[in-house]
Amino acid sequence: MPTTHYKQIYSDLLKSKLLKLQVIVLFVTTYIDWTIMPYITKLEGMYLPVFMISFYMLIGATDGLIQPLFKKVKIYNIYLFVIILDIIQILSYSLYMVDIVIFTYIILSIFTIQAITFEISRVHTIHFMKDEIEIKDYLILRSFFVSSAIIGGALTAMIFDYFGVRLGDMLIFLSVLGVLAIVVEYMLYKKFRNILQDEDTIIERQKVLLNEKITYSK
Repeated sequence: MPTTHYKQIYSDLLKSKLLKLQVIVLFVTTYIDWTIMPYITKLEGMYLPVFMISFYMLIGATDGLIQPLFKKVKIYNIYLFVIILDIIQILSYSLYMVDIVIFTYIILSIFTIQAITFEISRVHTIHFMKDEIEIKDYLILRSFFVSSAIIGGALTAMIFDYFGVRLGDMLIFLSVLGVLAIVVEYMLYKKFRNILQDEDTIIERQKVLLNEKITYSK
């Protein structure tokens, strides 16, 4: 039965620590964004002109155009950038009490950059996952958790709104989740960096052996 595919997906997930860390980051960050998204959408309509809203949409749509610029970027640098971006997002939450317009602009800017960054990381991550899971299964797994996070975030926003939870209290809740995401992102950063360093070391060792063989042959 087709439902058995769910068991296969979770079986693949349990086999790979790297895959589990990626799924946690993907789920938590998407959940955070889609919990706050309805509130930001409401603030957009109240404070931002159509020109600026369209501008953010325009910038967000350029991810496919700028992908070639990041073809050689190291994936651990992408996760380092994501960590910095998440720290800025958490710190920006305090601005809602200072200036709601600046708060809205900053959150929208972060959302836009995040969307581009995750598209870039998705392409690079596939290269590292090809030996651990089928690419088709990886993309299905990714889509599954993205959809789950969006649904969870939307339901959370509905519940918070129904019970009249203040924006400040919700941002505190999201900050705690954001710190969790940063911790896991740092784990991914270290893991990817070690993988790349190991590969570089192997390449250097091969060069040394090759040079020795050439020397001995002479």
